[in-house]
Amino acid sequence: MNLREQLLTENSKENIELVASWIGNNDERFQQLMDLFLFDKYRVVQRSAHALGKVGEKHPEMILPYIDAMLKRMSEPDIHVAVKRNVVRALQYIDIPEKHHGDVMNLCFDFLADAKEAIAVRVFSMTVLDNLSKHYPEIKQELHAIIEDQLEHGCTAAFRSRAKTILNKK
Repeated sequence: MNLREQLLTENSKENIELVASWIGNNDERFQQLMDLFLFDKYRVVQRSAHALGKVGEKHPEMILPYIDAMLKRMSEPDIHVAVKRNVVRALQYIDIPEKHHGDVMNLCFDFLADAKEAIAVRVFSMTVLDNLSKHYPEIKQELHAIIEDQLEHGCTAAFRSRAKTILNKK
């Protein structure tokens, strides 16, 4: 498969599932995806981000070697929401290396607190922060405060559902 051409053929869930299945847990194919995600043009980056999220969900171990590059990509100005959404989605499924905890926490707290941020980015950020709170219980208070503030200002059913799940944990 020519991965770049396949990503550009169609922007659909079915196509992304096809790409993610083709990549599987193959290191060389995943490297191709990461090269497109990190270095290609806008449309290819957007679609490769979606595939990255799917592969990260099914094979979370695949993204560990790329966390530095992914976080750097996330901090670029005017980054497309698809990139943010799918990187944070993938981060939900891994045990984030300790050296990245601070950067990931800062990104996710910023995303969660920004009412203008896409709901999916905020919801995935909640989960990442909840996962990190197992290492840093002191962040739970801030996490809960931001969630409760967001709930007071209206939000979607998906946000409310994830928020209640996190707030009800002991």
